[in-house]
Amino acid sequence: MRRVVSIWLPRWPIDRLRRARQRAVLPSGGLSAEPVPFALTAPGRHGAVLAAVNRQAEAAGIVPGMRLADARALLPRLVTAGSRPEEDRRGLERLALWCHRFTPSSAVDGADGLLLDITGCAHLFGGEAAMAVEVEARLAGLGFETRTGLADTPAAAWALARFGGEGRRIAEPCRTLAVLAPLPVEALRLASEDTRLLRRLGLATVGAVETLPRAALARRFGRHSGAALNRLDCALGRRADPVASLPPPPAFLARLAFAEPLIDLAALEASLARLLDTLCASLEQKGLGVRDLVLLFFRVDGGTARHRVSTTRASRDGAHLGGLFAGKIETVDPGFGIDAVVLHADRTEPLAPEQYRLAADGLEGRGGSGELARLIDRLQARLGKGSVFHLEPVASHLPERAERRMDPGREGAIRPAQPGMPQRPLRLFDRPEPVNAVAEVPDGPPVLFTWRRLCRRIVRAEGPERIEPEWWASGPQDRPRDYYRVEDQDGRRYWLFRAGLYRDAGGKGPPRWYIHGLYG
Repeated sequence: MRRVVSIWLPRWPIDRLRRARQRAVLPSGGLSAEPVPFALTAPGRHGAVLAAVNRQAEAAGIVPGMRLADARALLPRLVTAGSRPEEDRRGLERLALWCHRFTPSSAVDGADGLLLDITGCAHLFGGEAAMAVEVEARLAGLGFETRTGLADTPAAAWALARFGGEGRRIAEPCRTLAVLAPLPVEALRLASEDTRLLRRLGLATVGAVETLPRAALARRFGRHSGAALNRLDCALGRRADPVASLPPPPAFLARLAFAEPLIDLAALEASLARLLDTLCASLEQKGLGVRDLVLLFFRVDGGTARHRVSTTRASRDGAHLGGLFAGKIETVDPGFGIDAVVLHADRTEPLAPEQYRLAADGLEGRGGSGELARLIDRLQARLGKGSVFHLEPVASHLPERAERRMDPGREGAIRPAQPGMPQRPLRLFDRPEPVNAVAEVPDGPPVLFTWRRLCRRIVRAEGPERIEPEWWASGPQDRPRDYYRVEDQDGRRYWLFRAGLYRDAGGKGPPRWYIHGLYG
């Protein structure tokens, strides 16, 4: 028998914000002992309206949907803040994932509710009633006000949670209609215009809709009868109503829960070592290595701390992976304590067992690219993502476009060096810098140039190397370049080029010279 729990959080946006229970600021600069009336606002057609209110505001006559101007006229000391629906949705999704401790099938239900399919799970908590009590107690400990409904279908559980009155409502198996019959038609979760039409026709309860023959309902209700009948069939189990559960926990996840919350950072580091041993053993059984690793700390107040590290190559070396988290655990704020730690392999790749070669010193098999990858991982963990990269050749004539940056873990189509290609400088500037150069003949190499306010006299020159612009990716300002490798009297070597042919200047002035790189 299928059983579903619907959890309604009537003050969800307020309860999500721990700071929403704000205290009034006293003249002395402190906070008052009692919470003040508080509300969240949202844009409306004629100005801001109230989206949610706390108990103090509700006791003063402030209700959701009221215009902010009217609410302030009624209660001048009302404290407000802007609502953030996207953050509220993400918070509900995190809460639904948190409910995986009770059932593997949980989902977000609307803007202020959760759905838990507890089929086959209730006996683990001592029965359905005991499980509902446990769920409510844990959520109350996190600061959430709840109303719970338990029935055979999600629609019936939703109706009981929202229209069944205060507290907890449980419908016995196969007794859904008897429990839903006295509830108002709003419990069918219909559109507001459909609900008004049903009441206008004298159908004020779910039982009244059920007892009316369907043909008569279609005649009296017209085209709106289909929605009402569909919702009624979903509530009574005549129509399929699956729970769109959030994705299950990842396959490679290690979790460690503590009987008592931890605040000692040394103990957290020890827990990380245990989790790495467990996770790496699971990866080894499947022949996989991790590329992205996420470490989560769950605090007793409902908050979380999250750290992510990446590797250049797939790895399941626990010591190496643990070293990537060095210095990150020290930044964790344990608050009132951490009651669970989770290590999640977010991205994995196949990793065959490594065969070391026999060597006299035992180090030959561990050298090379493996150690380089570990070094890159440590640098990225300390300096941040994107701090380490390699250059990949690109098919382009222009030197500044002939290479691009690539992440170390991303393999590109590396082309082998072609014999006979001209030598390029060790340091290539991102942008060529203009210089003042003097040449003996118009089309010859320069004999001296001034760069960064220093005059350099050239004693040796080689060139020119003509590089034409790319017609498919060049603009009208691009001109042919004549590159020269030159050496000054102090032995410094430079890569200069003349932009455009001398005849392009029309004889009215010298050509423009630039420095593009340094050889040494």
